[in-house]
Amino acid sequence: RFIAKPCAINLGIQDSGPHRAQPNAILEKVFTSITKSPDGKRLEGLSKQLDWDVRKIQRWFRHRRNQDKPTTLTKFCESMWRFTFYLSIFSYGIRFLWTAPWFWDTRQCWYNYPFQPLTSRLYYYYILELAFYWSLMFSQFTDIKRKDFLIMFVHHLATIGLITFSYMNNMVRVGTLVLCLHDASDFLLEAAKLANYAKYQRLCDAFFMLFGVVFIVTRLGIYPFWILNTTLFESWELIGPYPSWWLFNGLLVTLQVLHIIWSYLIIRTASKALVRGKVSKDDRSDVETSSEEEDVTSNSTKGIFSTSSNGSNRLNGHMASAQWTEE
Repeated sequence: RFIAKPCAINLGIQDSGPHRAQPNAILEKVFTSITKSPDGKRLEGLSKQLDWDVRKIQRWFRHRRNQDKPTTLTKFCESMWRFTFYLSIFSYGIRFLWTAPWFWDTRQCWYNYPFQPLTSRLYYYYILELAFYWSLMFSQFTDIKRKDFLIMFVHHLATIGLITFSYMNNMVRVGTLVLCLHDASDFLLEAAKLANYAKYQRLCDAFFMLFGVVFIVTRLGIYPFWILNTTLFESWELIGPYPSWWLFNGLLVTLQVLHIIWSYLIIRTASKALVRGKVSKDDRSDVETSSEEEDVTSNSTKGIFSTSSNGSNRLNGHMASAQWTEE
């Protein structure tokens, strides 16, 4: 309200929603009580009842659906909040871990386990991350439903489970490595979304490409060869197969599967950009599932993030909120 909104207004982002549908009690009742996307048979019936052309009724439902979508200003403010959090928590994590011995030698995560001290800095790092992911879990049900809703739901469950489980079992050292690694790319995605909403397309594309590189390096390189290596092999070697070993590593492997899925989507989007010079839409989370015809992007729209004629963003973050979500 006091920071993001003034920034958006200074960048020329208007607080105006899409075109509002013409008031009509019959169509409004159908929209709210029966369906938001009527089929052909229902359209024909409404056409006869109202003496309206079918195309006019379709247009009315399209406009009515668009009324419920958040404005570009609202999405800018949400992305700016997430960008601020991700950048702050990543900076805090790097500063904290830089002096931690287990950051440089992962075997330190298991020495003297489970009798390892829980410092105040480590405690607040954990609690802040847990609170944020719980907020993402709840807000997912009130935000626009996205194509990767189920994947993000599983991701949030696995993340909350891992944070809680590792805290209860005092596996916080390796937990901080996982958290910091996941925060490394998220703020870049939110920066790309902010540039997209402000219509700085080249800056948006640059941030997105940087996000893609960092995401793939951290999630397909560092995570399996650094994190999974220490939780699967070094822990087994140093402290043996502790009772919760299978559950803990099962959750971590679940995250790796999600990383592979998202990396595939990022690579596919980037390859389209290289081959065609543009991408009409992304394959992740900010694409809405309702009514494809209302979000057709004009051929003149350039860049990795494309904006439909009503101003709605076609590409989220992680990976999302941009076609990617916020992870």
